[in-house]
Amino acid sequence: MPRMIFVNLPVADLRASIAFYQALGFENNPHFTDETAACMMWSEAIGVMLITHEKWRTFTSRPIPPATSSEVMLALTRDGREEVDAMAEAAAANGGAADINPVQELGFMYNRSFADLDGHVWEAFWMDPAAVPGNG
Repeated sequence: MPRMIFVNLPVADLRASIAFYQALGFENNPHFTDETAACMMWSEAIGVMLITHEKWRTFTSRPIPPATSSEVMLALTRDGREEVDAMAEAAAANGGAADINPVQELGFMYNRSFADLDGHVWEAFWMDPAAVPGNG
């Protein structure tokens, strides 16, 4: 079996969250989607499981953090600065919040952070490996 990662996120409105993630470029895997959860694939190895609060509570008794918290920041690579900007702008245009942290321009790396509909923090970034300090 290939090594994969599935990030599991509690969501308040499953249908709205599916639409949000599709607008960012994720694809829904209908084989693992029902009225309580949706599997949204970023790549063959990276998936996000969107799980209703009711279903989430069957997995853990720990509280669902408020949308204002930052328990993790999930980072996704993009193929260029334009794709970073497009992802952040798509997040804002579809109910999320773009640039919740300062935009970082480091020359060899560029990133923008955004929050989804439930406040989960994401970062889109591009990096030029040839320009990384000490890599040349």
